[in-house]
Amino acid sequence: MNIAIVGATGKVGNKFIEVLEERGIKADNFYLYASKKSAGRQIKVFDKEYSILELNEKNIKDKRIDYALFSAGGTISKEFAPIFARYGAVVIDNSSAFRRDTEVPLVVPEVNKEDILNHHGIISNPNCSTIQMVLPLKVLNDKYKVKRVVVSTYQAVSGAGQKGCDDLNEGMKSIPPKKFVHQIFSNVIPHIDDFLENGYTREEEKMSFETKKILHDESILVTATTVRVPVFNVHSESVNVELEKEFDIDQIRRDFEEMDNLVVLDDIRNNLYPMPCNVDGQDKVFVGRIRRDETVKNGLNIWVVADNIRKGAATNAVQILECLLEYKKEGR
Repeated sequence: MNIAIVGATGKVGNKFIEVLEERGIKADNFYLYASKKSAGRQIKVFDKEYSILELNEKNIKDKRIDYALFSAGGTISKEFAPIFARYGAVVIDNSSAFRRDTEVPLVVPEVNKEDILNHHGIISNPNCSTIQMVLPLKVLNDKYKVKRVVVSTYQAVSGAGQKGCDDLNEGMKSIPPKKFVHQIFSNVIPHIDDFLENGYTREEEKMSFETKKILHDESILVTATTVRVPVFNVHSESVNVELEKEFDIDQIRRDFEEMDNLVVLDDIRNNLYPMPCNVDGQDKVFVGRIRRDETVKNGLNIWVVADNIRKGAATNAVQILECLLEYKKEGR
């Protein structure tokens, strides 16, 4: 088995390697791709040094790559993912390039694992903020039917890459921002991605579209406000859900506890609830502040926190790879 990592020198690319090592997913060969300026640089995978390859078709076509993990941005994905697929690889892409393509599955393994079987060479990793939200929504939709979702996000600067982290670090020294349109240190910015004509941002629109696609339910109404906050890593979300069926709040907690990789941390008497500082480095999604919304029939408020570089990106992609390997072993 040969595995490629495209964008191997980036924050998520490095995390791909870390998660593969942690989960013991070994390959006969790892092919690490980046830009021309990084070519020749050495990166260690499973105690073996590999040289970075310049990303071009010549360096792809003779490698017999089985799986390719992509985190190099939408433009690169649109150009090179089809090339990898043409030469026989299954691409797991972390960008937004193919998320809207009806022929490309958009997958969170705990939620819609079976969609992986419908791929045509490319599988898309959802947006980080969507990934963590759809785990509890899957539980709620299956049992109580989700009618409407109102979500506000508190997204870490690592979601904007190393330059976002640099802006927070340098902002502490009163250095003007280079990545964000405003300073992020001692500030919050209600603006992630470009604004659309209707006043929403692309990030907010993604959360609505992707939730419906992943859950296979176009009837769910989703409205979002996405906000960048001065936290280095881990996204948090306040999620208000209106359900069609009545529920018992203690049963909701038990329902969440039965969901794979969803951890209930909800003990307000002891001030226990998910926070970035206790979720950083974790692969699971954490939910707390579970309470009834008393202003609407069948309303629920929850607080959802996850590491956006791990579960929101690298870990979810590696989980998809694990599913592919599992299905291959089963002959599916």
